[in-house]
Amino acid sequence: MPKPLPRSFYLPPPDTVAQALLGKLITHRDEGEKLTGRIVEVEAYFGADDPAAHAFTGKTARNAVLFGPPGQAYVYFIYGMYYCLNFSCEPAGQAGCILIRALEPVKGMETMARLRGLTPGVKPALLTSGPGRLCQALGLTRALHNGLDVTNPASSLFVHDDGYQPASILATPRIGIRKAVDWPHRYFIAGNPCVSGPRNSF
Repeated sequence: MPKPLPRSFYLPPPDTVAQALLGKLITHRDEGEKLTGRIVEVEAYFGADDPAAHAFTGKTARNAVLFGPPGQAYVYFIYGMYYCLNFSCEPAGQAGCILIRALEPVKGMETMARLRGLTPGVKPALLTSGPGRLCQALGLTRALHNGLDVTNPASSLFVHDDGYQPASILATPRIGIRKAVDWPHRYFIAGNPCVSGPRNSF
């Protein structure tokens, strides 16, 4: 059984944790099956100091997970149809987080395709390229997964390390936001076909 990354991994600032997450594996144990993808694209958000962050205006019922211990899943709903997965970071009370923007499928691709309503054998990018797609492919929802401790070995959702090291990491401004649009805190593995946004540094 893979060992989840420890809570200490999530203690540094969001930009540090975001880059360290690239190449790590996310696994969701779903009805006895393991659905696994490698993290290839992320964005860092800085809480109270970041106008684009959910926590910028303070703690609410919606974003309370971000203010808790590091290493918790923060799942939110957007556009009335998609879920997005984040991980809290920094010490409790400091609401930093990392948005997982894209995965490269590793295990359970037939189930991922079914959950996405696609035919088995489709291109991997169609399964997990984009925040909404990857949540569908892994079967993640706010009701079931928001607030899960991903550092707990008993958790159905966790992050682990198989030793993979990205050859090159690129950074660009974050995408899909209206505030702090020039902050260069979107990070991705150079050359990976599952990256969801622009694939060159701006």
